[in-house]
Formats: sequence, C-alpha cells, structure tokens
Amino acid sequence: MDMGDILNQWDSMQSDKVRKQKESGKNTVSHKKANAPTAEEKALAAEKDFEAKLRAENSKTINPMELWLRRYGTIDKDKILEEQQERSNQTDRNYLINMAPEARLDLHGLHQNEAEERLNYFITDCKRRGLRKVIIIHGKGIHTTGTDPVLGELVRRFIERDKRCGTSGHPKTKAEGGTGATWVILK
Repeated sequence: MDMGDILNQWDSMQSDKVRKQKESGKNTVSHKKANAPTAEEKALAAEKDFEAKLRAENSKTINPMELWLRRYGTIDKDKILEEQQERSNQTDRNYLINMAPEARLDLHGLHQNEAEERLNYFITDCKRRGLRKVIIIHGKGIHTTGTDPVLGELVRRFIERDKRCGTSGHPKTKAEGGTGATWVILK
C-alpha cells in the first residue's frame, strides 16, 4: 500500500462521515461559546437582576411637593388666558378683516368653468385646513373682450352662493391687488 492508497482511503472515510451526519440531521459542531451560561443560568440571573431593580425602585424616597405635583398637576392660567384671547380674536370681525390672508388663489388666464372648479376646490381645501381668511386674485379684466370683467363677476357670484364664504371685500392698496383681488373670510 502506497501513500496514494492511504489518502484515497482517508477521503472515503471522511466522505462517509459527512454523509452519515447529513442523513442523521445532526451537526456535531457546537456553536456554543466556551464558558457561556446555560438557559437556566440566564433565567436565574435575570430574575435576580429584576428583584434588585424592584428593591432599588421601592427604596427611593420622593419629595412631597413633587409627589403632589405628579398626582394633581398644575394649571397654567397664563396659557388659558392666551388661548381665550386667541379664540376671541378669531371671532372678532375687525381682527379678521385686518389680518393678512392665509392662502392665495390666482385665477388669471382661466376660463369660467376652470376658474369655478378651482375656486370650489380651493375653498374646500382651506376649510379643511382651518384657514380663516383667503384672497382670490381674479384680475381687473383689462384683456377681456366685452364690457365687464368675467372672472371678477364669477368670484362675486360664487361668494354670494357658497355658504362657507362670509364677509368679503377688496384689498385697500393697489400692491395687495386692489379691485383685481377679493379677500374672503371663511365661516
């Protein structure tokens, strides 16, 4: 028997071992680290750790004032007053008229049907977002062929018909839009 026969015999023995392990479904290699605790040891350590934490938590003392504040809380009277003032401002007509618009819609270049659809969608979205004052820019009708500006009249009729729209008017200055824009307070 020469060295080649010995190596062949060794290879066949090793392949037989691997085949038997695969058939039995067991892996002889342990993936457990050396000196690693068992499941029972882990559970016992966790239980002791939990009991120690519980004892430490129960032994703490708390300042009586802190205990009272945790139990009954505090009332911030200044914050309540500010909220009441804000609510009264939201309903005060003069405050709403003088406030800056919270949203803007520009209808320049649209046909009547398109403008009415966009206006309806815009008012719906503003109501959903809780806005109080919006401005609609419709232009003065300089490029309109005919007698009256079309979009300005459309916006006026829309505001009169729609129950979501309240008081309306034109901005005071030309820089804000003048008669080419209309502000609306939403109900």
